[in-house]
Amino acid sequence: MERTWKDYREKRFFKPSPLKGIRVLEVATIIFGPLGPGILAQLGAEVIKCEIPPFGDTIRSFIPLWKGQSPALIHPNPNKYWLGLDLHKPEAQKIFHELATKSDIIENNLRPGVMEKWNVGYQQIKEIKPDIIYISKNGFGQWGQYATENRPSNDGASQALSGFSWMSSFPGQLPLKNRLFVCDDFGALMGEVAVLAALHYRKRTGKGQYIELSQTENIMRTMSWVWPYQQIAGKRAMPAGNRDVSICPADTFRCKDDTFVAIAAPAPDEFKGLCAAMGKPELTDDPRFKEHLTRIKEENAIEILKIIADWARTKTSRELEALAEEYGFAASHAYNVRDVVEDEHFQERGFVTKIDDPLYGKFKDLEFPVRMSETPTKRKWAVRPVGFDNEYILRNHLGKNDDEIKQLYECGALGKWADMEGRRPPPDWDGKTGMIMKR
Repeated sequence: MERTWKDYREKRFFKPSPLKGIRVLEVATIIFGPLGPGILAQLGAEVIKCEIPPFGDTIRSFIPLWKGQSPALIHPNPNKYWLGLDLHKPEAQKIFHELATKSDIIENNLRPGVMEKWNVGYQQIKEIKPDIIYISKNGFGQWGQYATENRPSNDGASQALSGFSWMSSFPGQLPLKNRLFVCDDFGALMGEVAVLAALHYRKRTGKGQYIELSQTENIMRTMSWVWPYQQIAGKRAMPAGNRDVSICPADTFRCKDDTFVAIAAPAPDEFKGLCAAMGKPELTDDPRFKEHLTRIKEENAIEILKIIADWARTKTSRELEALAEEYGFAASHAYNVRDVVEDEHFQERGFVTKIDDPLYGKFKDLEFPVRMSETPTKRKWAVRPVGFDNEYILRNHLGKNDDEIKQLYECGALGKWADMEGRRPPPDWDGKTGMIMKR
């Protein structure tokens, strides 16, 4: 291991965080909205997640449930502070305004017009906090014929509308929705790229700005060559399943042990190595396959992929990976979720790690995928019930006393969790563990 990363996991909690001192107000649900602030939280920002009590974020109801909580909530929401604030109430809007004046960033993924209706839209916040960085994320953006309050979106809708699910299928089959929330995750990442750029701009100029992001346009951007191909060639890019139609050979093949391996060997040396591994070195000089631009022609591509498929069926996935390493082409076993968690490589790097949370105990999760030697990311705690940190936030940030907090509860501006699965603390909670004083 390079010296830079020696004892990285053990020492990172003693190093500074890159976004320490940055405060984020979040009004967001599911994954697309909360994941971005969750990234900032792992980078050291203080993120206050505002939920409408007593039910809070919709994702709290996503199954399966574990210790009364949805694991889907855990992934996008590390290190946050939890505020049960009903923004329908004028008193809650006033609290939000007070917090906004002490914050750097506001993030939401509600439909157009909702934040404005609650008196916490960008223009309303800008009047009291001119240098605020404010990002609105939703399915279709803030304007255009699809961007209306009455047209909700989600990850599946964005996969469909963008053409992503159609392109992800096999030829002649139904569009295939990716089971993972790819539009949510990629959209959240791109949103934080913009937020960090806006922070840099504000540092130079003192000016904040408004950022708007369309989930559907974001995933369209990942489809790379599809759009210029259609414009230049005048042809539609068609579904191709696991086959990569830009390079050849590149596909996923069934093995002797009924597992699957993704194999790619487009470069001259890689293709030569693959042919040697198959015991067919003569294919390297075959006029159909010698040059990549010839090899990728449809009839030739189909032929070479069939040759590889027949050969792969005689080997196990581990044998193919070993041959790939020996002969210099790419081959990777198609892992299932259990394979990933148990893989020694990911465990050695600390990517698959054990979380020890005071409320939910020990569980395995994936770490932040980027390592920073001087300002490392940190996973401090997991999720909390709706309104878990109400008193801490109002006393510590706004200086509210007990009577003022009591009045906010009485008028319904402030609230806590409903007594139901996904909202309340785990059944073995002692009423104290995990409270803010312990963090």
